[in-house]
Amino acid sequence: MIRIVTFEREYGSGAADIAAKVADQLGWKLWDQLFTDQIARSLRCDQRQVEEREERRDPLHYRLFKAFLRGSFEGNLASARGVQLADAESIRQASEKLVRAAAEEGKAVIVGRGSAYYLHERPDAFHVFIYGPFEEKVRRLQRQGKSEKEAVELVETVDQDRADFIKQSFGVDWPQRQYFDLMVNSVVGEERAARIILNALAAMNEE
Repeated sequence: MIRIVTFEREYGSGAADIAAKVADQLGWKLWDQLFTDQIARSLRCDQRQVEEREERRDPLHYRLFKAFLRGSFEGNLASARGVQLADAESIRQASEKLVRAAAEEGKAVIVGRGSAYYLHERPDAFHVFIYGPFEEKVRRLQRQGKSEKEAVELVETVDQDRADFIKQSFGVDWPQRQYFDLMVNSVVGEERAARIILNALAAMNEE
């Protein structure tokens, strides 16, 4: 019986909205922004810091700064106050803990955060990958208020950041297709994509 659905996605593909529709239809908890909120709370940092570093590697200048700070008076003072550096690795560790806890709880729809890779051996998990044509992803981001230049840049760069994160964290290329049970092109529309996923889940639970 499937109790967990994970969503991996290309940036701008509309996966968050599709996942929300699937969660709503199933009556399951949606773990997307909720993860960001809980990670920020656990690390005692601003949500924006988490959003900027989730599913990414830290840039070189930040890694050097982090190494310096950890041996400095300021770093020791922050540690004494219980404040953690919101770097990519601390966020990854917090994400893994939350992903595994959400999976144990069940009835969970989890967006990103490496969930398909952390949970790929669970028989009660169903893994979905959402992708889309480049032009459609740019148009979707523009509808959300991004300029064309900004949308193009985001589509070109965010997925590379995710690929680097997956490579560093799991040692596999992104997307590693054998980790996914279903891959859906979001050009079919969010409602139809959600129905395709729900139908696939129903078929899996008939087995």
